Amino acid sequence: MSKSAQIATLGDESILDLPKVGFLSSRKVPPEAVMKCYDWATEMRDEGVCVMGGFQSPLERDVLAFLLQGKQPVIWVLARKLWTEKGIPKLYREPIASGRLLVISPVARSVARVDVRTASIRNRYILEHSESVVFAAIDSAGALARLVGGYPDLKYQVLA
Repeated sequence: MSKSAQIATLGDESILDLPKVGFLSSRKVPPEAVMKCYDWATEMRDEGVCVMGGFQSPLERDVLAFLLQGKQPVIWVLARKLWTEKGIPKLYREPIASGRLLVISPVARSVARVDVRTASIRNRYILEHSESVVFAAIDSAGALARLVGGYPDLKYQVLA
């Protein structure tokens, strides 16, 4: 585990040097977006594209599961502190050990639970470190819509 500034990492940090597509979603996702997300994740996996996301919601976790079935690198940005070495969930141990999954925490090591502030820090990190971003959906009244508005040069696509 390394710490540069306030960023803590678990996994192969060289993944950060790759071109990345960010993936985010509002909490409210229309049903028609679900299959589009699965298809998109399968396409990214099959094309070997490095995807960076927060993977917090059930839909985002499904996308992570699709991505981890491939061979390409994935970056998971947490809105809380990293797991301890012993606390890494079994599902993620092999992808981390094989250098395919990099887990990042851009928040203070004392943050145990995700809240609005840390989710915003995580989402800004993803927007600022991805060449483009794909959104499953953006609720026009939600925090992501306000956040995206603060990045006028952001290259992004909304699936639904």
